[in-house]
Amino acid sequence: MAENVEEGDLNSNLLHAPYHTGDPQLDTAIGQWLRWDKNPKTKEQIENLLRNGMNKELRDRLCCRMTFGTAGLRSAMGAGFCYINDLTVIQSTQGMYKYLERCFSDFKQRGFVVGYDTRGQETSSCSSQRLAKLTAAVLLAKDVPVYLFSRYVPTPFVPYAVQELKAVAGVMITASHNRKEDNGYKVYWETGAQITSPHDKEILKCIEECVEPWNGSWNDNLVDTSPLKRDPLQDICRRYMEDLKKICFYRELNSKTTLKFVHTSFHGVGHDYVQLAFQVFGFKPPIPVPEQKDPDPDFSTVKCPNPEEGESVLELSLRLAEKENARVVLATDPDADRLAVAELQENGHWKVFTGNELAALFGWWMFDCWKKSKSRNADVKNIYMLATTVSSKILKAIALKEGFHFEETLPGFKWIGSRIKDLLENGKEVLFAFEESIGFLCGTSVLDKDGVSAAVVVAEMASYLDTMNITLKQQLIKVYEKYGYHISKTSYFLCYDPMTIKSIFERLRNFDSPKEYPKFCGTFAILHIRDVTTGYDSSQPNKKSVLPVSKNSQMITFCFQNGCVATLRTSGTEPKIKYYAEMCASPDQSDTAVLEEELKKLIEALIENFLEPSKNGLTWRSV
Repeated sequence: MAENVEEGDLNSNLLHAPYHTGDPQLDTAIGQWLRWDKNPKTKEQIENLLRNGMNKELRDRLCCRMTFGTAGLRSAMGAGFCYINDLTVIQSTQGMYKYLERCFSDFKQRGFVVGYDTRGQETSSCSSQRLAKLTAAVLLAKDVPVYLFSRYVPTPFVPYAVQELKAVAGVMITASHNRKEDNGYKVYWETGAQITSPHDKEILKCIEECVEPWNGSWNDNLVDTSPLKRDPLQDICRRYMEDLKKICFYRELNSKTTLKFVHTSFHGVGHDYVQLAFQVFGFKPPIPVPEQKDPDPDFSTVKCPNPEEGESVLELSLRLAEKENARVVLATDPDADRLAVAELQENGHWKVFTGNELAALFGWWMFDCWKKSKSRNADVKNIYMLATTVSSKILKAIALKEGFHFEETLPGFKWIGSRIKDLLENGKEVLFAFEESIGFLCGTSVLDKDGVSAAVVVAEMASYLDTMNITLKQQLIKVYEKYGYHISKTSYFLCYDPMTIKSIFERLRNFDSPKEYPKFCGTFAILHIRDVTTGYDSSQPNKKSVLPVSKNSQMITFCFQNGCVATLRTSGTEPKIKYYAEMCASPDQSDTAVLEEELKKLIEALIENFLEPSKNGLTWRSV
């Protein structure tokens, strides 16, 4: 008899049947999904799993929810409550609406900003643009004015627009440099900084309270018909480019430089915006990498769309630069909030700078430009630079010598953005902030990392140095010679089992005996330990961490007797255990070979003694 059931009847039966998988929670979740999801492709994914009795996969997809990590909600695209798709974006926006309505009495006057990148997945009918339209539709249906960009934009344009348009908040649909299967929902508060606690937890509570789509939430036609929808693209682009002039110091010199630059936008959003930024700074346009200039959600020419992975993913841009006789390559990641830089050396090899090395150059440059352009009564004690705690301490060394302030934050630019906002409100001036994963912020027009402005500042720095026949690499050495060598190494292991990750960190908290952290790592003596997950810091008189406690992620920092600082932490966006190690030397320790050898041995000890990759089944980073 079953053979005679029409396909339509089968779907109808699936939709209305009480599900008996033996798991009441799963049965409820299946029923909700099939009632609520109006995207035929994601609905069909769940129906197929149900037909085939794939209960474990159904449970994985339907019985948990996404949480806010270091960059908002981020997950794979596809069907399920823990994936990014039409329904979960509608639910997230309904939760946002509920929370913002509670926080702002003028929400419906001030409005909300929505931007998106160029990601997409055909098998789920899921694209950043579609998700942005649904985000806008939920709010428009509730009579909220929405500033929806009419085309893809760099991520920094959303926080910039939130501030400029005095909106209450904004969302950027992006997964930045993640693999092509992923997408995300990045939330900015009225300050223009990413949301931090308690907003993230409160929004999640509100999402839980309104999971069923409201009338009108699926009506993406509102984007074309509602008088409350506005397109901020031209206005914001114009204002952003105007504000860029504040960090341009040598426009005339830029217009005369003979240096050539190659720019790759990594199949993402960056091309047009970096071209415009170069124009603002007086440069000739950078040479684009033709195969990577236009958006491509498959990122066809790179193994992974993360320029941080170095020479192996920069292959096309380096070859083009050699052909065009360009000495500097600038690579913005797919949503143009981060920047990688490579420079051709005299020996014919390319030097791909790490995020920490670029920060040393940016720190020197921004302070040097401030000194040369400051007014007579400007006070160096009013100047600040910031970095996340897993990043190089080079800015701290520069600050100590030059007399300005340096501050550390928890990992993630959301912490930097909100701290900068506090400092600005107290009349301070912030010149530069960074995180080691090639995230930079020059000036404070935007309160998030910005690859567009960073790219053009590097170009100006390189052009200025070129007038003195100095390369970026040579200048980096000068910075280290003056302020002390800071040699760092960052890498990661992949681990897909959360219990393994937890046990690795719990072992460190109960190393030789319960509640005792290790005193040695191999032969290397440990001076201090800070555990931000539990709020412990052995260097403080009260043993409490100065940085806020971050219970949702694992992070332990070890300060060694030999001057090395090493941190182990979990990623907020990917299944990784990351390690960061840096040898901080004083200016009189200039034998880099000795420092590098010491760092190498310490990292080996760290991996072998604390991470135990073979015992824990960890996969070494490979590109």
